[in-house]
Amino acid sequence: MSEGLTFLAKEKENARDRVAKALDQCERNEFDYHWNLLARPSQLPPPGSWRVWMIMAGRGFGKTRAGSEWVRAVAESHPEARIALVCSSLTEARSVMIEGESGVIACSPPGRRPVFEPSLRRLRFPNGAMATLYSAAEPESLRGPQHSHAWCDEIGKWPLSAERATRCWDNLLMGLRITRQPRVMVTTTPRTVPLIDRLMKQAADGSIAVTRGSTYDNIGHLPARFFDAIEEEFSGTHLARQEIDGEYLRDIEGALWNRSRLEASREVDALSDFARVVVAVDPPASSAGDECGIIVAALGLDGVARVLADCSVAKAAPDQWASTVSRAALNWEADCVVAEANQGGAMVESVLRAADQNLPIKLVYARRGKAARAEPVAALYATGRVLHRGRFARLEDQMCGLMAGGEYAGPGRSPDRADALVWALSELMLSRQKRPSIRAI
Repeated sequence: MSEGLTFLAKEKENARDRVAKALDQCERNEFDYHWNLLARPSQLPPPGSWRVWMIMAGRGFGKTRAGSEWVRAVAESHPEARIALVCSSLTEARSVMIEGESGVIACSPPGRRPVFEPSLRRLRFPNGAMATLYSAAEPESLRGPQHSHAWCDEIGKWPLSAERATRCWDNLLMGLRITRQPRVMVTTTPRTVPLIDRLMKQAADGSIAVTRGSTYDNIGHLPARFFDAIEEEFSGTHLARQEIDGEYLRDIEGALWNRSRLEASREVDALSDFARVVVAVDPPASSAGDECGIIVAALGLDGVARVLADCSVAKAAPDQWASTVSRAALNWEADCVVAEANQGGAMVESVLRAADQNLPIKLVYARRGKAARAEPVAALYATGRVLHRGRFARLEDQMCGLMAGGEYAGPGRSPDRADALVWALSELMLSRQKRPSIRAI
C-alpha cells in the first residue's frame, strides 16, 4: 500500500516539474506559492457555506501548512480581515503557526510576507489585514476582541482544567462578528476531549465541515525512517490509530478509565523530588504467555502520584523480565519492588533475587479480581491525584479496556500492564502503612 502511495506522490511531483519548466523566471518564482496547485484536495477548503472547517488527521498530514495557507488566502483576499490565531500557548502559536517551517511567514512569497510584531502579538499583512495570537490557556483574552476569521490549531491539546478549552472556543465564537460570513478553521490530531467531542456531534448534524486524513496521505514528503520508527514503536496500539491514522476513538462505555480523563492527567511541569518510588511487577505465568507488566511510579512531595515509565516486556523468560525489573529499580532509584505473588510467590522472589540480590522486594497477593482492585485507583485519577509523565500507549489502551463489571475489553488477553499500575499506585496511595507526618511545630 505504501509503495503505491509513494508512486502516486512521485508522479504528481513529476507533473509539477513539467509545468514549472514551461514558465519564465518570474512565474517560477511564484510557482512554489501557488497553493491550489501544490496542495492535495484534502488540504483545500471544502465547498459550501460552512462556518467551521475542521481538519482532523494524523501527525505529518500537512495540517499546519493547510492552516497557514488558508490564513494567507483570507488575508490576501480580504484587506479588512481580522484573524484570530489560537493555540495551546503563545509560545507554540509563535513557533508553529507564525515562524514554523510550515507557518504563515514561510508560506508567504518574499514580496508579500507579513510582518510579525511580537510585543503586540500581531501579524500585519502588506494590504492591511491583521492576525492576532491568543493562548487557549487564557480564555478571557478572547472576551472583547472582534474578528472576522480564526485559525485554531491542535484544539485537542488546549488546556482542560477549569474548562478552559471550551470557554476559549465559546469566547472566540462570540467575537466573530466583524463580517457577515465569519469562518473558523480548526487543525488538530484527534483526541477524546470534550471540545472535539462537541464538534464531532455538530459535524454529525451537518453544521461543521470535517476533513479526515492519515499520516500516510503525506507519504511523499515524509522520510521513510519516520514511518519505520512509528511502526516499530506504536504498531497495533490505539495511539497509532489516533495519532497516525487520524481515527477519533470513542471511549468504551462502562470502562474504569476514559481517554478524556487520561488526557487531563498529563503532567506539563515535571516534578523532580519524590517522597517514594516503586517498581511494580505483574509476572507472566509462562514466557510464552502474557506480558510481564512492569510499571514505575512515584509519590511526589505534594501528595500526587506520578506514573514515570512502562518497562513491560512480552514473551520474556523469567531471567529476562527479572533483569528488566532490576534495571528499572536501579535507573529510577526505587525504594521498593512490588511483585504480585499469586503465580508462585517463592518462585517470583527467587527469580528477582537471582537478578539482583539487593532488591527491596515486597510480595503482594490478589484476593480480588483485577477490575475490583482497579476501582479505587481509578477513583484517584478522577480526583486528580495521579498524573502521567508522558504517554504510555499500550498501558493506557489496557486501562481504557478495564470494565467496572470485571470484564476486560482492551487489547490482548490480559491487562498485565494495567494490573502492574494498580499494584504500584495501591502501594503508594492506598497502603495502610503509616507515612511520616508533621503533627506540630
